[in-house]
Amino acid sequence: MVMWPAVTLIGFLVLTALVIAMGTQSTARYERERDERTSGARHAAPEPVGAARAA
Repeated sequence: MVMWPAVTLIGFLVLTALVIAMGTQSTARYERERDERTSGARHAAPEPVGAARAA
């Protein structure tokens, strides 16, 4: 009688931990890729935007 609520609770906690672990990995990967993009952009020479050319 008491076993099924306990199994349900344990299953819920396991699934919650799985979702948190997957989200943590995804966030770490996103931040690593974002940092690589921004560090590459810092080293590049700035490009003029809308600069008028003298004729």
